[in-house]
Amino acid sequence: MTPRSYLFVPGDRPERFDKAAAAGAHAIILDLEDAVAPDRKDAARESVAAWLDARGAVAGPQILVRINTEDTAWFARDCAIVGNAAVHAVMMPKSQDTDVLKALASHLRADQLIVPLIETVKGWDIARALASQAKVQRLAFGSVDFNADAGTSGDGDALDLVRSQLVMASRLADVLPPVDGVSLALDDLDGLTADVRRARRFGFGAKLCVHPKQVAGINAGFAPSAEEVAWARRVHEAVAAQGLGAIAVDGKLVDRPVYVLAQTILANAPAGF
Repeated sequence: MTPRSYLFVPGDRPERFDKAAAAGAHAIILDLEDAVAPDRKDAARESVAAWLDARGAVAGPQILVRINTEDTAWFARDCAIVGNAAVHAVMMPKSQDTDVLKALASHLRADQLIVPLIETVKGWDIARALASQAKVQRLAFGSVDFNADAGTSGDGDALDLVRSQLVMASRLADVLPPVDGVSLALDDLDGLTADVRRARRFGFGAKLCVHPKQVAGINAGFAPSAEEVAWARRVHEAVAAQGLGAIAVDGKLVDRPVYVLAQTILANAPAGF
């Protein structure tokens, strides 16, 4: 399954790693960057490496590691551990240089991927070029850091243009729909629901989260609803019976784009729908 939820867990809190992996998120991000104080970086890397070695390549959520940026003393040391068999992808923070992604790719196995985190105006400005690099699976939006860099505030319409262009850049680069940024209010589930709806409406395919209590709402919000799945089945059955052409379902024309949309909904439908 393509992940819809990405749960951060601090790299210096190894007692949380197994709990995060069992929280229901489709992917977890072992964070060596912002969640870890400078004097804890080496200890965090050691904890992450030990957990990855013990876990191995087993079933469960995809495992990502967010490393430190290329202009830090920790970058090379972080890169040395990300080739582990348990790591599905590496999250590159403050991505704004295609050469850095190329350098990172050289440390990875053939089947490993990169998720560039767009957190700066410069990164947003070259988002298509970043998304087009080898091994890039999808972009992610670091909305909090982006606000700080751009001088914008809040997570509402001030970022609408940024979100739309990240979605378009991803489509032009033919990578997965991007991952929306975190919702900081941990106990505001109504707000989280609204954030997920907005992200999905803009064309995002997933969302970052900072607490396990956010996971279920994100998974449900990005999954097709029962009504959408029922509609998609009606479209599928109508096309199977009549073929593509001048046919209608629920009083509306069904052409090839509508049929493709229905097939996508069915492919992403939760089990049991």
